[in-house]
Amino acid sequence: MNTTPDSFFADSRTEVFASALTRSQQLLKEGADVLDIGGESTRPGAIAVSLEEERKRVIPLVEELVLKCPTVPLSIDTQKAAIAHEALEKGASWINDVSALQSDPEMASVVAQYHCPVVLMHRQGTSETMQQNPRYTHVIDEVNAFFEERIRWSVEQGIAEEKIILDPGIGFGKTVEHNVLLLQQLHSFLQWGKPLLIGVSRKTFLGHLISSGSEIPGPDQRLEASLSAALWALSQGAIWLRVHDVAATRKACDVWTSLQGKMT
Repeated sequence: MNTTPDSFFADSRTEVFASALTRSQQLLKEGADVLDIGGESTRPGAIAVSLEEERKRVIPLVEELVLKCPTVPLSIDTQKAAIAHEALEKGASWINDVSALQSDPEMASVVAQYHCPVVLMHRQGTSETMQQNPRYTHVIDEVNAFFEERIRWSVEQGIAEEKIILDPGIGFGKTVEHNVLLLQQLHSFLQWGKPLLIGVSRKTFLGHLISSGSEIPGPDQRLEASLSAALWALSQGAIWLRVHDVAATRKACDVWTSLQGKMT
């Protein structure tokens, strides 16, 4: 749920409160388990927004969804402790921080206070700079080292280990090759004993993988590639998928789990 005017996939933008509420309810009907609400785009090149602007985009929607859908977990995609605190106070359930609690020194204490699930995502650089020249010596080893440090630090701040979810940050400070390696070796991140959340939906690297020439297919042409990557992530141990296309992904996952002999 992108309550923003500039998220990279135009169809996911819901700037107007009424349309955001309608889309939220539609996503739940299509099979979403958690609604992830973000009021600040974190796409490559995105500019940070003010606290007050992000608050106006996020908090009224949280309040309304808690009233209309009280049993649905709401995840707040924010790097600001004040937004996280207010959203959790209003009834949100998760914090999804693309900086892994590094952007705001107060974020860890908020998460610890509310004893809520928290997504720690790996990112090289910031949204403004991360895709300018991402470089690693060994991307898998470096992401694993990052997870080790962030888990240890988070626990030291009073966050319960069982509340931590890990996200390798596909597309956040990575080249196409880095993203492919991360997906190929997702199983290496299972060593931390934490649920993995993967976000590959309609991202640029998929456009490169399906391109048949010099033109890279845009976000609106990457659905099939997104579904394929999502199922691969499940096969490698991912638990959560962060997606734009709930209905299509749910159907693909239902078939995949059925063929695996698992309950959906």
